[in-house]
Amino acid sequence: MSTPHNSAAPGDIAESILLPGDPLRAKYIADHFLESPVQFNAVRNILGYTGTFEGKKVSVMATGMGIPSIGIYTYELIHFYGVKNLIRIGSCGAMQPDLKLGDIVMAEGACTDSNYGAHFNLPTQFCAVASFPLLRRAVEVADKEKIRYQVGLVNSTDVFYRKNDPWKAMAEMGVLASEMESYALYCNAAEGHANALAMFTVSDSMVTGESMSAQDRQTSFRDMMKVALRTAVSV
Repeated sequence: MSTPHNSAAPGDIAESILLPGDPLRAKYIADHFLESPVQFNAVRNILGYTGTFEGKKVSVMATGMGIPSIGIYTYELIHFYGVKNLIRIGSCGAMQPDLKLGDIVMAEGACTDSNYGAHFNLPTQFCAVASFPLLRRAVEVADKEKIRYQVGLVNSTDVFYRKNDPWKAMAEMGVLASEMESYALYCNAAEGHANALAMFTVSDSMVTGESMSAQDRQTSFRDMMKVALRTAVSV
């Protein structure tokens, strides 16, 4: 059945899905990586496609930006469409000096300033972590391809523009990078008994002030896309 945000019919979406924020990035993956892609959604211009990669069915769908948006789409994917493996792919801002532009960050767990977890009516703060089988497989793929990566914590923030940004305090606790989606993804996956992993390409450094050009983002993100796709079709 369709939802208010997704026009896909049952069976249109694979059990494993890649989740970029940008609808055009979803289209790029479908056009450049998937065989015989078929579009299943364009509601609110959130584009979704299903095709095959290395002979196995896989989907890709945009989620928009931020915790509320990815929270809606991933809840529906899990509960209405039976998606089992969700891999978020996006960009992040590095909070550690040894992370370079183009490196991949795999989010072992997500800190947050959001109150998203409070809506699950738990007696404590929820520790939002990745699915270990997905994380382990992604590490194996990156090692085989000799792609630079780090595994660790990210900070999922609700606020892009803020005063008195506390990122340095988070960095002192070993947090690798800042982004805006992982916490909701991991909460929804835990509640829905699905597997989830968030990975990011470092597009900016909060330490040095460096930032990728638009062209660099397109070419550098391909490594992350390949790692995510090979992970998705091998679990």
